[in-house]
Amino acid sequence: MPEKRDSVTKVSSKLLDMLNEAIARELQVSIQYMWQHVQWGGVKGFAVQSEFKSIAMQEMKHAEAIAERLYYLGGIPSTRPTPINVGNTIKERLEQDIKDEAGAITLYKQIIEVANQDKDSTTAFLFQDILKAEEAHHDTFTTMLEDL
Repeated sequence: MPEKRDSVTKVSSKLLDMLNEAIARELQVSIQYMWQHVQWGGVKGFAVQSEFKSIAMQEMKHAEAIAERLYYLGGIPSTRPTPINVGNTIKERLEQDIKDEAGAITLYKQIIEVANQDKDSTTAFLFQDILKAEEAHHDTFTTMLEDL
């Protein structure tokens, strides 16, 4: 297991734990959305498959950015995703994805709040940027579901 690093910025253990929760979530959805991309079916599946792939890749980049920040702050990034739920139909997949993105939005707003309390503006800024993307993903999945 890698050794923890010392950082110039000191933050609460609560924030470090939340960052690991965010990493686990980003790993989960990056795998989940990639498998949804691979397992698409039918005409409606064909229409959304590339979007699943694109969002999966964005989520992996989020996981990387969060892990880099966590490591800088002296934490050890998680390697375990939260439970993955691929779904059996496009409707099930989109409903789950909407739920997962809504959960991320809630968590990331909390992380921004805790980062600001810890006077860690860099982490707050990182999550403000990621939050914009998660809201866009939520909107994309919600819009896709409306057309089913």
